[in-house]
Amino acid sequence: MDILVNIGLFIVGLILIVKGADWLTDGAASVARRFGIPSLVVGLTIVAMGSSAPELVVSVVAAIQGNVDMALGNVVGSNIFNILAIMGITAIVRPINVERGNIRNDVPFAVLSSFVIVVTAFDSFFSANTTENNISRTDGLLMLCMFAIFISYTLSIASPAKTNSEDPQDDSSKEASLLSSTLWIIIGLACLILGGNWLVDGASGIASALGVSDSIIALTIVSAGTSAPELAASVMAARKGDTAMALGNVVGSCVFNVFFVLGTASTIRPLGIGGITGFDICTLLTASCILWLFCRFGKTHLTLTRAEGVIMTIMAVAYYTILVYNA
Repeated sequence: MDILVNIGLFIVGLILIVKGADWLTDGAASVARRFGIPSLVVGLTIVAMGSSAPELVVSVVAAIQGNVDMALGNVVGSNIFNILAIMGITAIVRPINVERGNIRNDVPFAVLSSFVIVVTAFDSFFSANTTENNISRTDGLLMLCMFAIFISYTLSIASPAKTNSEDPQDDSSKEASLLSSTLWIIIGLACLILGGNWLVDGASGIASALGVSDSIIALTIVSAGTSAPELAASVMAARKGDTAMALGNVVGSCVFNVFFVLGTASTIRPLGIGGITGFDICTLLTASCILWLFCRFGKTHLTLTRAEGVIMTIMAVAYYTILVYNA
């Protein structure tokens, strides 16, 4: 009976997080436009962060509760799912045409974010002065600084002409009132907080009932659940032919998860590696490098093909099979 209650908590918490992120994003975007912030800037910041709000809430709540396996496993698992499963499935739906700017500016940030986890997580390997592996508050603060640099860089390379051509007053009549937008922001935040607590509690309860570690649950059902918005957005973008948006959505989410989500969580509470293994983190780094290599050196120039999508999807299935088998 307890496991059914925990499954219910997990499902309701996930629904609240996803809907709360939507309401918070819509409300914040509406308020931003009312104050004259261009849509391009809103998309690069508020909307991009909103799609990763589930990961942020789960990892921060887990860190506050002292569940470091859940906090770190959610980020590592989400990024593996983003790169291998979402990019693989999206490329199968429609081959992804990759612009040179993506290869030069965007995808390397995903590789860098994965490498940062490797360096910060394995202190004992990179330093002879320590025998403990953890992501410290100093590491967290450095990640937040890197996130600020990433956002500044992203905004700086945005097309000035496109930004300046935006007229924030053009569709002001279509915007919701300031009061209703503010209410949606408040409701969205409340749903995120409540849903985050229920999801973490439910996931921990499921792990205990099944006799597996929190890290396994975080790397699988929690990370896949919190990545649901990215999966839906990327597949729909691919079906509509906007494959660049699908790629940008995944890359932006991966960078946000590491630099902001993990940075915030480890600043709140230093995160020991716990049940997250070198296999998990190295899988993430390998997946990032494979995405970059496929985009840059694929048989079809600057295209992530269906065949490559199949390979990435098979890698995702293999990874999760190994996790379940070892558990």
